[in-house]
Amino acid sequence: MDNSIRTTSFYSDIRRILHSARSRAYTAVNTAMVDAYWHIGKRIVEEEQGGAERAQYGKKQLEQLSEQLTVEFGKGFNVRNLRHMRSFYQTYPIRNALRTELNWTHYRCLIRIEDNKARQWYLEEAIDQNWSARALERQVSSLYYKRLLSSKEQAPVKIEAKAKTDALAISNKDYLRDPYIFDFLNIPNQSLLETNVEQALIDNLQKFLLELGKGFAFVERQKRISTEDQDFYIDLVFYNFKLKCFLLIDLKVGKLIHQDVGQMDTYVRIFDQHLKEPGDNPTIGLILCSKKSEAGAKYSVLTDNEQLFASKYLPFLPSEEELRKELERERRLLQEGE
Repeated sequence: MDNSIRTTSFYSDIRRILHSARSRAYTAVNTAMVDAYWHIGKRIVEEEQGGAERAQYGKKQLEQLSEQLTVEFGKGFNVRNLRHMRSFYQTYPIRNALRTELNWTHYRCLIRIEDNKARQWYLEEAIDQNWSARALERQVSSLYYKRLLSSKEQAPVKIEAKAKTDALAISNKDYLRDPYIFDFLNIPNQSLLETNVEQALIDNLQKFLLELGKGFAFVERQKRISTEDQDFYIDLVFYNFKLKCFLLIDLKVGKLIHQDVGQMDTYVRIFDQHLKEPGDNPTIGLILCSKKSEAGAKYSVLTDNEQLFASKYLPFLPSEEELRKELERERRLLQEGE
């Protein structure tokens, strides 16, 4: 037998073993997490039903519980997530009805669906079609179930839905990037969410902005911002004391697409709504993309007031061309060092 064929077969066997082991490990942790969160939700409901006085102070109790759990067990136990656990138990009061194929993010999406039939349909479809949590959220937000019921021709609706979910198919990398797994195990997830290339580029960008001398102060990496039903992570957050505003930076290792701009706009709105102080100016979003052969940068904010952006913000911000050149330079140095 040709040595190259034998080596390929040998590598494939080892690769298959590791993928299988990682999948089993993820399933085991996920099952334990879902089980724990169901029991926490059950215990919260039991405590709140223990009497009128306890029910009246339920919110305060959750706040106290959140503080105590966070001190001992780390992230993942804010009041909002504890409420999700309570709703999880209330929606699925029978423990044996839970499915091991679905993770906590799946269930967080499902418990928001008020219609019981629709919720059960989405659950079964998510399992049958192997939808990732993102794919499930996409189908729920696009009213896939209702569109199927109201459509005389279901085939085009199914084809469209499949195209969307294929683009969000779950991969082995998703197993290692699930923020709820990190929270549950109390493992710092910053380094695990970044590839070596992303890590190096972000390190350089952080240093580059701080050395500009234009008022930048570093705030946080992998900053988590949350809506009622979804969490997002921002690669870098700075505050500019001269502009009195935050700068959010998201790095894409690949081509910049329209959806990236829309996503950054969402980050900016959430940040302005929940984290910006009354005296601060509107938050700035910056999207950077870095490919092997090219780089790009785009500011994504104040599109409805470009004059203000140009006159007030740009004197203290690096231009998109400066950022592009800096990314290309750093990427080139990384490739030369490989």
